[in-house]
Amino acid sequence: MTATPRLLWVGTNPGGGGTETHMITLSRALAEQGAEVHCLVHPQGRIAQALETAPVTRHFGVFRNSADPGGIRALHRAIRIVQPDWVIGSFSKEYWPLALISRSEGRRLALFRHMDLRLKPSTRWLLSRWPLRLFAISAYLRERLILQGVPAERVEVLANPLRLADFQRDFTARTRQRAALGLADEDFLVGFVGAWHRGKGVFMLADAIDAAHATDARVHGLWLGGGTHEAELRVRLEDKPWHHLLGWQDPATPWYSVMDALALPSIEPDTFGRVCLEAGASATPVLGAAMGGIPESFAAERSGLLLSAGNMAGWRDAILRFAADRHLCAELGAAGPEYARRFDAGIIASDFLATLAR
Repeated sequence: MTATPRLLWVGTNPGGGGTETHMITLSRALAEQGAEVHCLVHPQGRIAQALETAPVTRHFGVFRNSADPGGIRALHRAIRIVQPDWVIGSFSKEYWPLALISRSEGRRLALFRHMDLRLKPSTRWLLSRWPLRLFAISAYLRERLILQGVPAERVEVLANPLRLADFQRDFTARTRQRAALGLADEDFLVGFVGAWHRGKGVFMLADAIDAAHATDARVHGLWLGGGTHEAELRVRLEDKPWHHLLGWQDPATPWYSVMDALALPSIEPDTFGRVCLEAGASATPVLGAAMGGIPESFAAERSGLLLSAGNMAGWRDAILRFAADRHLCAELGAAGPEYARRFDAGIIASDFLATLAR
């Protein structure tokens, strides 16, 4: 690898989910660590928008599927312009074209795995046999890949990076937004951020907040996000003024300071709990389900509480415990930024470059 590593990261998905956020955060941090970073991205996508002012050179193309001729031409063109030391990929539909074209061009390949999905036989073979570096974004996901037949020695873990400067306690936002919601100082606001999907435990959480509110009327729910089961959730919570359904908020960052606790009650495995990490970095205590990679995203009993997935009574009791003990909340919240420091994007980027150099 050259003294200044030259990287071409390919991610042409137009969305704005966790995989896209990972690419945005880490590519920016790699550039700030001194790497020459180029990104092949969707011209109208979230990644292109977020990197517009970053110290990253953008190239444009789209892979609608793994055999998309336009995507293949764009990738060939980018590799010949950039002459990268490494080609990097994050989206499974792009794995095979990245593997074939990077090899034909004599470029080394690194792939990130984000989703805990059943591997197609061809993808399992690729991840198991092809000359590449494979990185899972959590220890949980690494174990899941091994269980699906990928050799253990092939799978490395690189922690999910966070740009810590973006996550600070925002007292001005807390005062302003709580007043706008009609909340008193003594009210206790439980927040959810993400996809309003049954597998995320949103209906169980709604029931737990309702049950807690029936005991302690200071308990409120704050809902940021949307998705598959949004209409059903809105119907279920209508005429319940202690629920505040705001939909997607961009940025969501200030809202971590508005809530008194962040809840991630997934009943299906998440590969990581990024919102828990973001809340902790903002000094907000966390209630997280003991499911998938969520326990890796905060320090149980130090920056939050780890609860049984799907146990409504347990979640109700934890919410009531927090509402009744603000000192406990303050202690747990204060420990969050310390835990989050190990996920600092600069540290993760430096580790990634050192790993590629070995």
